[in-house]
Amino acid sequence: MRNLFIIFSVAVLAIIAVIAYFWPPILFALILVGPLVILGIMDLLQNKHTIRKNFPLIGRGRYLMEALRPAVYQYFIENDIDGRPFSRIDRSVIYQRSKNVRDTVPFGTQLNVYGEGYEWVNHSIAALDHHDLNADPRIMIGGPDCTQPYSASILNISAMSYGSLSANAIMALNGGAQIGKFAHNTGEGGVSHYHLEHKGDIIFQVGTGYFGAREPGGHTFSAKAFKANAILPEVKMIELKLSQGAKPGHGGILPAKKNTPEIAKIRGVEPGTTVNSPPKHTAFDTPIEMLKFIAELRTLSGGKPTGFKLCLGQKSEFIALCLAMKETKIYPDFIAIDGGEGGTGAAPVEFSNSVGWPMRDGLAFAYDALVGFDLKQHITIIASGKVATSFDMFRAMALGADVCYAARAFMMSLGCIQSLECNRNICPTGIATQRPELMKGLIVGDKKARVANYHHETIEAFIELLAATGLEKPEDITRAHINRNESQTLIRRYDESYPYIEKGCLLNGNYPKGWETIMKEASANTFQRQSTLG
Repeated sequence: MRNLFIIFSVAVLAIIAVIAYFWPPILFALILVGPLVILGIMDLLQNKHTIRKNFPLIGRGRYLMEALRPAVYQYFIENDIDGRPFSRIDRSVIYQRSKNVRDTVPFGTQLNVYGEGYEWVNHSIAALDHHDLNADPRIMIGGPDCTQPYSASILNISAMSYGSLSANAIMALNGGAQIGKFAHNTGEGGVSHYHLEHKGDIIFQVGTGYFGAREPGGHTFSAKAFKANAILPEVKMIELKLSQGAKPGHGGILPAKKNTPEIAKIRGVEPGTTVNSPPKHTAFDTPIEMLKFIAELRTLSGGKPTGFKLCLGQKSEFIALCLAMKETKIYPDFIAIDGGEGGTGAAPVEFSNSVGWPMRDGLAFAYDALVGFDLKQHITIIASGKVATSFDMFRAMALGADVCYAARAFMMSLGCIQSLECNRNICPTGIATQRPELMKGLIVGDKKARVANYHHETIEAFIELLAATGLEKPEDITRAHINRNESQTLIRRYDESYPYIEKGCLLNGNYPKGWETIMKEASANTFQRQSTLG
């Protein structure tokens, strides 16, 4: 589009010059054309707005659309239309924080406080001054078998692969992570040199395709290939991906248009082909085998924190993993709980909309299971699923999370406008594309600062929220701090909707209501649900 604008501008000016040679009055056309050409050139030369840089002059129409957005949003509300990828409020907060712009709003609450599903934090009359609290709370991740524990920020970048995202987007995310001292998850596409250029902390994710950790020509795990990436000093943690919320049980998809020769070399696949990750791992078949594989990954990495990520499906499968932990005494250092509301660049609509537990329910169940088996003391829980604001973080921690991941929010801090073209390789902001002419408009130096800004401002807002509740640290948050409108006349605290269970109660047979059947269905020797008939 940039080249078309230049060619068009030069052609128009040349035509005017030629005509003016024979008919001078045509020079008056420059009064109209000249300012437009100047505006277009200004768009080409600036580095702060990718849309304007990629689409000179035309891209300014985006700001007209933003001006119309409140009216469109009101239409959605009045007509009870849902399904927007991210709310207007969330988008506004992310954009303002990434640009370091004041994010307060006029005229009070913008949500229906009497509507079903409205949630809020219980503040305290004895609120604290947030300036007296730790401005950068961190969680040490690493269990008894970890020799290189990692001090993690409470907000980090969730898994997004190089291939799904452009090289410039990866560099901007990692550069922002380096500035803000938080972690950047590679996604299942492996570690690329773009992840390493800015020296930000990395979480190396190993998916079912074993990209960056596979034998040539197949979906077989290679200890040698894995170790070469895992021991890099930038890599701080290892994450085994079992499933993701956007398409649990399906496996990842890299469209052929995005599979460039460079990406294919990193992943060990044929360029220009659609790459589908298998729906399950080939390195293990049972819960016990999986834990032994996690122990192997931890050893190969030099003792770095190693855990797994999943979206909850069969409850009995998670219980089976807990049983296997007790039997083998092999503990993952962390477990990342994704939600069915998680996003992706490409997935069948049924998987995006109708498969996998929502994050809140899955998170509460996973936490309770770990407590019931007396395992939580060894394991950090990471929450992932539409985390955008400090309230999202607070709510996740109330349900049991220690740390949070965010994906879409960090994409939006890069300038994502949710054009929903991620899977077509034509992302206008240069984020979810491999087309050089589009990604060129994403200026890494500017965008990495925005990534760091969003992180810093959101953590600061979280500290203010923590202080408003009268709490000093994230570990003090409980389910009793969150309320939810179940209906116009029924309000429940989270500890009523998600009641705690007693520590160790799943070990002594004193099962809480609703747990007995699940316990009978689980076995450390298989992921298959055991029959309880008869």
